[in-house]
Formats: sequence, C-alpha cells, structure tokens
Amino acid sequence: MADSKIIRREPQDAGAHNRVAAFLRDQLLSGELKAGDCLLPERELAAHLDVSRPVLREALRALAMIGAVEIRHGVGTIVRRPDATALGDVFSFMLAHGSNVSGDIMEARKAIEHHAVRLACQRATEQDFANVANALRRIVDTIENPEAGGTADFQFHEAIVSASHSPTLV
Repeated sequence: MADSKIIRREPQDAGAHNRVAAFLRDQLLSGELKAGDCLLPERELAAHLDVSRPVLREALRALAMIGAVEIRHGVGTIVRRPDATALGDVFSFMLAHGSNVSGDIMEARKAIEHHAVRLACQRATEQDFANVANALRRIVDTIENPEAGGTADFQFHEAIVSASHSPTLV
C-alpha cells in the first residue's frame, strides 16, 4: 500500500485575530470609529483587512467582550460608548477563580481616584465644588456610624468623580 499524504492548507496565522482586534481598537482610540458607528458588513470588512471571516469574527468577539462593540445579528457590528463596567466583570471573574487581586484592585482604585481628582480640579464647576464639600461634611457628621459613614464616604468619592466630568469615570 502506498504512503498516502494528507494535504492540508496551511492555517491562517494564529495571531491574525489579535492583529485585527488591535487595528480596530486603534481605530476606536484614534476617533476614526466613534460610538454609534456601524462597521462595514462582515464580508467587506474581512476583505478590506485581508483576513478570513472566522478570523474577523474572533476579533470582533474579543472587542465585544470588552464592551467596545456590540454584535447585532441581522444589523451588524455597532461601536459602543466606552463603559467601565467591563472592568468590574474582569475583577469579578479573577476573584471568583481564586486570584489574589485585592491589592492590585486597591492600586488601580488609587490611580483612578488620583486621576479623577486631577480632572475635577481642572473641570469642576462651583456647584461641583459645593457638592464635594457637602459630601465631606456628611462624612464628618456620620463618622461614628459605620453604615451612614460608609454611604457618606461613597457619596464623597462619587462627587469627586462627577466633578471630573469624565464620561468614562462617571
């Protein structure tokens, strides 16, 4: 019996979907694509990017997982407004799987809050400053009551973030 050879087509580059996702992410970050924009139909976009449709689908699914796009069957792929709730999903997943990320979360929280304070200092209105001051007074007034104090603390941080006028942070 003669040796038979199995001839297979070489698979497309395994990192192709990462390159496509990075390209689309760059388009989002540069402002070329804006919230509400509809991407080209799948067939056209795959041809434009010179990748197969499965590679494109995988890249779009990755972007959908981080909330950058929404894939609507029969409609197309729509660019979404940035939404920080995806971070909560990531942290919840990591915590549920035993990752010790509480220290990392606190570091990230500090960095985000410091940035929010800087933005608030630059962008806040007189009303925003009054809201922050009122929230701080509520902390002082409720310092002896853990539940009310916790609520007041949350409202204080919320007032700072609101004063930053950053849609992503708010």
